[in-house]
Amino acid sequence: MKKYNFIFSTVLLLLFLGQNLYGQPLMSAKELKGKINNEDYIIVSAEKAADYAKVHVANSVNIYPFDLFKPGDIKGVLKSPAEMAEIFGAAGINSGKNIVVYDNGKGVLAGRLFWIFDYLGCDNIWILDGQVDAWRKARGPLTNKATDITPATFTYSLNDNIYVSTTWVQDHLNDAGIVIVDTRNADEYNGEKGETSPKGHIPGAINLEYKNVINDDGKFKSAEELASIFDNAGIGAEKN
Repeated sequence: MKKYNFIFSTVLLLLFLGQNLYGQPLMSAKELKGKINNEDYIIVSAEKAADYAKVHVANSVNIYPFDLFKPGDIKGVLKSPAEMAEIFGAAGINSGKNIVVYDNGKGVLAGRLFWIFDYLGCDNIWILDGQVDAWRKARGPLTNKATDITPATFTYSLNDNIYVSTTWVQDHLNDAGIVIVDTRNADEYNGEKGETSPKGHIPGAINLEYKNVINDDGKFKSAEELASIFDNAGIGAEKN
């Protein structure tokens, strides 16, 4: 498989997910409560291991997305599919089951993990809408005890249609049918802050911070609201 240098922002996924909300890959805390003991569902925490150890959704296993990244100067480049499949299998995750992911923040980590499962070809993936805060409000069971894990076989079939390489982006900077979206905050977009060197943004990129797709309570805005936000930002559904 060819190796690519990906433009992988941790928060980029949330916008990707927002574009796919018409398919409603969201699960409410109430819905998840009814499935927590269902063996056909696997709940995956995307929290840091230390946070997971303090408290987590009962019966959930822990996969921190940063543990799926290769070491190196470019942050966010994924390990090989085979390596990730081994990690998921060791955590008891079967790719053929229903997978529900969540984190203890606004969904950035859960969104990233959702994308990785989608990239590996999983068909049934959801994000817990509102994350662990919504779970608490719904009085869902929490625990600090590690979940008993039975290792599983995680098989993958790469969904190559959901990413592009840096070369592809460079070759399409001036294409009218392509829109590039920078999901960082305005200071990062304007080059006033940021980890990259040089700072700034990809020429022609539209700035729409990921926080625009979620409400104050951490739940995603409605599909109608998202469509309006994207249209107003110049991100037409007819474009790539």
